[in-house]
Amino acid sequence: MSNRFSSAITWLSNQPYVLLTLTPLFWAGNAVLGRGVAGDIPPVALSFLRWTFAFLIVLPFAWPHLKRDWPLIREKLGLMIALSLIGVSAFNTLQYWALEHTQALNALLVQSSGPLFVAIFSLIILGVRLTAGQALGIIVSLLGVLVILLRGDVTALSKIELNKGDIIFIVALAIFGLYSALSVKRPKIHELSFVGFTFGCGAFCLIPLFVWEQMTRGGFSLTLPNLSALAYVAIFPSIAAYLCFNRGVQLIGTNRAAPFFHLIPVFGSVMAIGFLGERIQLYHIAGYVLVIAGVIIAARRQSPGTTNPAAET
Repeated sequence: MSNRFSSAITWLSNQPYVLLTLTPLFWAGNAVLGRGVAGDIPPVALSFLRWTFAFLIVLPFAWPHLKRDWPLIREKLGLMIALSLIGVSAFNTLQYWALEHTQALNALLVQSSGPLFVAIFSLIILGVRLTAGQALGIIVSLLGVLVILLRGDVTALSKIELNKGDIIFIVALAIFGLYSALSVKRPKIHELSFVGFTFGCGAFCLIPLFVWEQMTRGGFSLTLPNLSALAYVAIFPSIAAYLCFNRGVQLIGTNRAAPFFHLIPVFGSVMAIGFLGERIQLYHIAGYVLVIAGVIIAARRQSPGTTNPAAET
């Protein structure tokens, strides 16, 4: 059984499209759940406890790799701390804070701008430009997102107003775009070493904010729904999603991986249909087709004669 499991993990770790499809699935659940507990668990507390629990869960598995990879981590310690701060501490705390001040439709629309920020920081930091196929794929998948979120009614776009939460969410996505680009420069260490360090360091950096929030806003009730929410965000959007995302970026690069962000609202709408009893409509199907087509177009590798090598990083 252990050999079969090991073989399955090895196979999965080399399937970038599967990994990058699982990532938005887990993150969609995080967004839905984050909105659900926004009034019960303060944002810094939710982020701090999420990463603390994730770190404690992954530490026994990561420890042997951390000891072996420590010399490589130490060589790029500044970068590793920066990745922990922006990709773990800042991004997720801002995301939960934003969800206290914005509606679901706004959050999903804003989240669709994620690939744009990845492209901008990939250009600035790595000198990587979008290929024509990647740009077309992002546009097609974004149209699919709009079809789903606007329920096929383009006029609904004029009724959406940006608020404090939307602006915070935009800042959070810009920070994650920076994380995505910088992660390419990380030391060549085991995936468990990387998440073990960034989870632990990210949680540690949140301690001062967590203490301040507890003193100013108070604590929260340890109800079964709240504990269940903490268990979910610690395991799936944290450990599973970050392992999948980081490995996917390693395999196909930032710009080819970025359009998978557009699957987040797709999975979010499917969850609404499955868990909230909403009925599937024609615009759902049209939107899904567009998003999936756009992701396929953007993520495919160009033919050797037309590929810009830098675009694959």
